[in-house]
Amino acid sequence: MKALVYLGPGKKAVEDRPKPVIDAATDAIVRISKTTICGTDLHILKGDVATCQPGRVLGHEGTGVIDEVGPGVTTFKPGERVLISCISACGKCEYCRKQMYSHCVSGGWILGNKIDGTQAEFVRIPHADTSLYRIPDNADEEALVMLSDILPTGFECGVLNGKVELGSTVAIVGSGPIGLAALLTARFYSPAEIIMVDLDDNRLETAKRFGATVVINSADGNAVNAIMKLTSGRGVDTAIEAVGIPATFELCEEIIAPGGTIANVGVHGVKVDLHMEHLWDRNITITTRLVDTVSTPMLLETLRSRRLDPKLLITHRFTFEQILDAYETFAHAAETRALKVIIAA
Repeated sequence: MKALVYLGPGKKAVEDRPKPVIDAATDAIVRISKTTICGTDLHILKGDVATCQPGRVLGHEGTGVIDEVGPGVTTFKPGERVLISCISACGKCEYCRKQMYSHCVSGGWILGNKIDGTQAEFVRIPHADTSLYRIPDNADEEALVMLSDILPTGFECGVLNGKVELGSTVAIVGSGPIGLAALLTARFYSPAEIIMVDLDDNRLETAKRFGATVVINSADGNAVNAIMKLTSGRGVDTAIEAVGIPATFELCEEIIAPGGTIANVGVHGVKVDLHMEHLWDRNITITTRLVDTVSTPMLLETLRSRRLDPKLLITHRFTFEQILDAYETFAHAAETRALKVIIAA
């Protein structure tokens, strides 16, 4: 089969790889229909994710058709269409019993990280019964790809961890796909203000279309002043960090109101300063999280009821033969105006 392989920092290639085989009784082999590229894949290519070693097939999102199942799989059978969760969960370990699937002792974020992932013609899915979701007959697979990772990530790590609630004031720092996913799902709770901050006017315009009440381009260095002015000097109740660099996290530290919550979503590859000299007396909460995908069933129902339209996030479409072009497009989003790309088998 063809697969996109990480070859070390800054290096990747499409290679011929053996089709995966059943390794454990609870495995399934899925023939990929549609996949995508995540910002985390770009972090891997930068060398920021030490657990991902050269030679790994990348990708942790997608939809497909069951090709084969192990004898221990009871929920799925060959021929069924499925949504692949970015998190693999055994459903039985101590962490899974706490619904912390991202810390499953034999799963978690392993696809495209510790085991071969979804940017290939076939993928092996461990713990298939609890790591796949059946696709309804009338569902749009392109929209469902957004439920593999970015929508539950924006919702769980940003909105839920950030304690967004009715009438609150929210700032989302970073208007890329994850930030926009947080914006779309924050609207479930009807906050009074959703302020989007980014360097890219095109992404800010997209955020405005998605329901942001205020957009701020931070290129001039005045974002903090602008937000404090908007909030009468108080700051925001929830600051969602959706980039993963020191400057954006420190901006969140500067704009959070007393009693507020900073919800980190970004993948950080270098240290960030925590300014306790300013924060020690402000009653704030700082949360971190890797998505657990506990919200995926709810998001599927929200999609089914048409309260959520994840296809808004899709800007470019490619075939698998064009996957290297897809990476170039996604990696140069400022020029290409890319949000999420769909790669079809």
